[in-house]
Amino acid sequence: MKHKHAMRDLPKIRDSLSYLYFEYGHLEQSKLGVEFVNKQGSIPVPVASLAALLLGPGTTITHGAIRTVTEAGCSVVWCGEQGVRCYAQGVGETHKAYRLMRQAELSATPDLRLQVIERMYRARFPEPLPPGLRIEQIRGREGIRVREAYADAARRFGVEWTGRSYNRTDWDDTDPINKALSSANACLHGLVHAALLSSGYSPALGFIHQGKQLSFVYDIADLYKMQVTVPVAFSVVAEGVSKPETLVRKRCRDAFTNLKLLQRIVPDVDRILRLDVESETPDGFDPDDDPALPTPWWSNPNGPKPDKP
Repeated sequence: MKHKHAMRDLPKIRDSLSYLYFEYGHLEQSKLGVEFVNKQGSIPVPVASLAALLLGPGTTITHGAIRTVTEAGCSVVWCGEQGVRCYAQGVGETHKAYRLMRQAELSATPDLRLQVIERMYRARFPEPLPPGLRIEQIRGREGIRVREAYADAARRFGVEWTGRSYNRTDWDDTDPINKALSSANACLHGLVHAALLSSGYSPALGFIHQGKQLSFVYDIADLYKMQVTVPVAFSVVAEGVSKPETLVRKRCRDAFTNLKLLQRIVPDVDRILRLDVESETPDGFDPDDDPALPTPWWSNPNGPKPDKP
């Protein structure tokens, strides 16, 4: 039983491959696992060692395949063309809620939320924030730094840069560098999404970003964009690739592996939310030991325990 607890304590997202993106094909259950089938043939999908499966346009998946994928702890994200829109996602593997409870408390408490935002800022930029700034002022400083980082990357790689924008209704009307950035960021969002779900965080309860179902995904992905997706996108476009999306996805996958990003995401989030120093299950109850076991009644730790029914 002890060994089982160790296996269920936290899905080993850090040991997984990052992601695979498929479009215009069919995923089905086979005797050996899950296969992707298209006009060119079929290939096995290593869902047992995969963090996220991104399903693009023209993709279908059977009931047996989706069951195998989720039982393997692989997150499934249904996304738009080149991965630049997210339509739906699967659930995470862990049954614990202590991370979500702490996240909800921090995001709903103005003073605590501002402290988290300040820690996020310090994780991205070297200079400290002046004390007493409002969230709008912090966002303004962040926006200036991000624009400077894009301009610096454009100078380093020799890529023409007129600003971050793309046509949401006409992908082909977008210039190559913005296509590359959108595709790279979609890969990063899928990876971060998988890590958050697998560790029990809500992708919706953000701090800097708020009001969307992926707000926290955007918050955490922003911690790594200047280190990962921005240099990947600018380097690919600098090579003169006319349609950079496919090469960007491959380069992102390599960069995620080289930087061991999956090993970093959950510890970084725990550290930012100060969960790295808190006990996971102070009452000794572990929902992952037996997912079907009903949760115990809530009780005030400083007051009398409720009577048993």
